Amino acid sequence: MSEIQSNQDFHGKIAIVTGGARGIGAACAEAMAAAGAHVIVNDINPPDEVLTSIRSRGGSATAALADVTDRAAVNELVSQVAKEFGSIDFLVTNAAFSDRELFYKANLAGFEKTIDVCMWGPFNFLHAVSNSMISSGRGGSIVCISSPHAFLAIPGAMAYNMAKAAVDQMARTAACELAQYRIRVNLIHPGWTDTPGERKFFGEEQLQREGSQLPWGRLARPDEIARGVVFLCDSGSEYITGTTLSIDGGILLPYQQMSLRIKD
Repeated sequence: MSEIQSNQDFHGKIAIVTGGARGIGAACAEAMAAAGAHVIVNDINPPDEVLTSIRSRGGSATAALADVTDRAAVNELVSQVAKEFGSIDFLVTNAAFSDRELFYKANLAGFEKTIDVCMWGPFNFLHAVSNSMISSGRGGSIVCISSPHAFLAIPGAMAYNMAKAAVDQMARTAACELAQYRIRVNLIHPGWTDTPGERKFFGEEQLQREGSQLPWGRLARPDEIARGVVFLCDSGSEYITGTTLSIDGGILLPYQQMSLRIKD
């Protein structure tokens, strides 16, 4: 019987992280760099703080500005990365946008942007990077940051719910089609996570109050989600593909469990 090992040594590997300027994306970029990968940090805004943080810890990263909804720009970005570094080993699709309104009152421009960023954005990178990985013949690992919104009908978030449901099916279908090339595709469902994006909808006091009512008593930290990404990309996890890792502090436990929080 072989010894159980967890390598988590990504030296010489190239990773692309989308939406990497803040929140979960920034944490994923930092975690991948800490494991040794050279990280291409994609965002529509310059990810200067993330690059500084990574480099201050001895990591390696470069910025790659592009709108995930612009397929031509994504194709060019991926082509340039492959040309410069020879191959792409990891992809983390994380870029997100969400407007929250009742669908029958929604500003459809925001509704459509949510779909474009959260569904077509991951697809554009998945399509381009998969073709690059197939061409290199080295396999690879792709992690799509999805959400429990994929199966929970959260009121006021129809566009986001729809997009995340599509991402789940996209990733699982890709896992089927890419297994022959030894390209693994997995999903992560973060629970309610303490990110700058949450403050678009909630104030600090509300986040603290609502977080205290969750089974684990607080919101997730972005670095806790990032650890799951590193685990799924680790070569020691090569038998994991087409699966969903929930990192949610028990948020999906039965409602009675969540509301009562029975203690000894």
